[in-house]
Amino acid sequence: MDVISNIRAFLTVARVGSFSAAARKSNTVPSVISKRISQLEHQLKTQLFMRSTRGLNLTEAGRGYQQRFIALLADLEAAIDGVEGARVQEHIRIKCPSTLTALHLSDALIRFRIDNPGVRVDLVMIDRTVNPLEEGYDLALGALPATYPHVIDVPLCPLPRTIVASSAYLSRRGHPQHPRDLAHHDCITFPASGTRWVFKGPSGEVGVEVNSVFSATDGRVLRDAAVHGVGVAIVSDYMARPSLAAGDLTEIFPEFRVPDLYMKILVPESRQANPTVRAIIDTLVAASQPLPPWESR
Repeated sequence: MDVISNIRAFLTVARVGSFSAAARKSNTVPSVISKRISQLEHQLKTQLFMRSTRGLNLTEAGRGYQQRFIALLADLEAAIDGVEGARVQEHIRIKCPSTLTALHLSDALIRFRIDNPGVRVDLVMIDRTVNPLEEGYDLALGALPATYPHVIDVPLCPLPRTIVASSAYLSRRGHPQHPRDLAHHDCITFPASGTRWVFKGPSGEVGVEVNSVFSATDGRVLRDAAVHGVGVAIVSDYMARPSLAAGDLTEIFPEFRVPDLYMKILVPESRQANPTVRAIIDTLVAASQPLPPWESR
């Protein structure tokens, strides 16, 4: 329904603050987002955003509709589930992190599809956090600490990380002795995590703003850039371990730990009782516990 697409576009713009950012998150173009907002404003006969050269801000009416629409989408999903009852949901959309899914979770999801031939599974590989209720996913996998209204978190497993660089880079630029030294080094970053890196050391937490010379949304690319001497990178342990063992990478100041992330499933409240959604959740939990998938192979 066009009105649902318009509402989803509105909620995304309200959250990220611009048409262009909303378009990127929705895998479309800004003109489509702008058209959807205009259609919704016409349908509601009210202005939802104040537009200026400095950006977008919700109007008073827009703020009111934001909360009502979040609840409305949750109620709509619940109503659809109520009509379907216990019938197998034939079309499930899952947002997944690309590298982790390709290396460690795809087998479990493929086996699920083989065991449930009546289910159509769409895996959308996106390396950013998403609000599944706003963007139309039944499930969203991620490791960033973001939370959303009317969305529950199902924990899977810790995701430890290590800070690394190649011997060639360290020979060329010197070996940092403390996280603060990274302000003067070339760093490789994951865009969703930003350029402020935080470490836990013997005397507590240390934060540093790093100089990003290369960024990528794929963990393998981050690791490979570090191996080739581009700079210092924070890489998931499961990704760094083979390169550390081979001597291609060196761990930097191991007494300072990068805080672990935690893999989780984000599930709209209205979808958690759906039998197929529950079955996929059970499949992913079984693949991640008691040992993470990279430890159980």
